Amino acid sequence: MTSYENTRQPRPFSAGAGTRDRLGEWVDKHSGTFFIAPAVTLILIFAIFPTIYSIFFALSRVRWSGDGLKFRYVGFRNFSKQFFGSAEQHFLGRLDISVFGWVLFGIIAAAVLWWLIRSVRITTWVGMIGRSISAAMAIFLAYILCASLISGNNIGTLYTTLFYVLVGCAIQFVIGTGLAFLCSQPISGKNFFRVIFFIPLMITPLGVGYAMRMVADVTKGPFEPVLGFLGLGDWVWSADAWSARFMMMVSDSWQWIPFIFICMLAALENIPRDHVEAAQVDGASSVQIFREITWPQVLPVAVTVLLIRMIEAFKIVDLPNIMTGGGPGSATESMTLNSMYIWRANDLGGSAAIAYLLLILTVVVCASFFNYVVMGQIRKPKS
Repeated sequence: MTSYENTRQPRPFSAGAGTRDRLGEWVDKHSGTFFIAPAVTLILIFAIFPTIYSIFFALSRVRWSGDGLKFRYVGFRNFSKQFFGSAEQHFLGRLDISVFGWVLFGIIAAAVLWWLIRSVRITTWVGMIGRSISAAMAIFLAYILCASLISGNNIGTLYTTLFYVLVGCAIQFVIGTGLAFLCSQPISGKNFFRVIFFIPLMITPLGVGYAMRMVADVTKGPFEPVLGFLGLGDWVWSADAWSARFMMMVSDSWQWIPFIFICMLAALENIPRDHVEAAQVDGASSVQIFREITWPQVLPVAVTVLLIRMIEAFKIVDLPNIMTGGGPGSATESMTLNSMYIWRANDLGGSAAIAYLLLILTVVVCASFFNYVVMGQIRKPKS
């Protein structure tokens, strides 16, 4: 007797079923795109679109009216004002280069140009474009430094921001990595110290600003007896430009060292112990183990953490605004804080121009640091 399966007639072809099958395969193939599309859409709406739209502000003179905002195209006048106009000294500092400044600038410019010329043999034309941009930025920053700080003049918000980024991030990285290395060792009470070191990161920047302002109070703060004992009872840190900048850097470091600490601690604890133990058996010292085994394995995490911290440091605004209001004068005023003050004064075009200058500075500095310092260490052949 023939079974039902053998006597069943084949079903006629259905165009709708074939279409559904093809549609299902197409959806499965592009499922990753569908899952990420909502996030990309939100980024386009709330991040990229405002960034592009702000170009109209940066290239225009914006005025309030009864009908809303009125734009008058002024080209790059908002940008040129920061370099050659009324805001030059505020942005760049007082530029009066001395003989020693010219000598130092010549040495730095010659070194940068020599590096750029040598790069022709080891990179492509696309790489040369990037290196030319980095070289131009380095020469520009070197001239501003030699004409202002090196020549004994005041610096502007440009180098105040770079001071927070370069000096502050370097100190934070060294201290945070050192604390992480100590807590990764088999010492007693390290879990207690992990919690203590992590506490400042859980405080809001507003709270950190007010707390550090109270701690740094030389008349009623906790260090007042110590300053009196040292004969510094009449010293006011907020009245001196560099002491105020260092206080901003200390406050910012107190808040952000825990971030570097917790990230580097996770990286250090993920290093395979058998590599370290094998090196110890071979007689390697602690310095050699750190240089040859530990550091190469935590380098990717260190680079990521340092880049994130540098980008955040470029945007510092809360601490100088709360602790000194940008003073004394404009000594502690960052580019972000300067942009905020100009925006409050209804100069929306000038505020947008400073924001774009900060964006260009951040991209060039961070990209140059990653490509020529970090990647240079990674690509360096091992001896």
